[in-house]
Amino acid sequence: MCPRVSDEYKETKKREIAAAARRVFIRKGFAHAVMQDIMDEAGISRGALYAYFDNLEHVFMEVLRYDDEELFQWTGPELQSPVWGMLMKWLGEIEQDLMKLQHSLVRARAEFFLSSAYVKDKKHYPYIRQRYENAVDAISRVIRAGEERGEFQPLQDARSLAGYILSFLNGLMLDTYQLGPDATWAEQQLDVFRNTLKLMLKPSSTDGYRDLSIGE
Repeated sequence: MCPRVSDEYKETKKREIAAAARRVFIRKGFAHAVMQDIMDEAGISRGALYAYFDNLEHVFMEVLRYDDEELFQWTGPELQSPVWGMLMKWLGEIEQDLMKLQHSLVRARAEFFLSSAYVKDKKHYPYIRQRYENAVDAISRVIRAGEERGEFQPLQDARSLAGYILSFLNGLMLDTYQLGPDATWAEQQLDVFRNTLKLMLKPSSTDGYRDLSIGE
């Protein structure tokens, strides 16, 4: 009789496999990765991999899910004040990531969105729509928290501003991955973006949070 495996163990093992898969997707992209690559990277058998994941797309969805959880964990109910400072700190972390996009999932994400599996059957991948909504909701919460605490006086509604922030960052990441941070003037664009947010959110104070970028 096989011993029962706890849900905690299963979740831990699933995350370990997803972490190995993430390294594969960063190294090979989505288009050139296969399940065998993940087995080799994780050091597991075919049966062990398929016990947790149905196919390559399933693995990729979970990798995205875990990445998104980490990216937006700071936006939860324990959001610290001042909100402007937390928002600028987050942008500073994104700026650091822009300098090392070759070690990110940007290429794999772009390849997945162009893959025939996704293009032909988008409804089969509800998490793609959900992750956009989750990201907009997370950023909206930050803006609303700033407004409720009297720190922001936004010129637009929180959801519209959140969508704008997300679209700008996604576009800058994709362009920077393709062309490099020097060609896209990534740091300068982010400075313009910070100033734009300052005008749109009208924070009551920006003391100490003017330039939370690389090296700080």
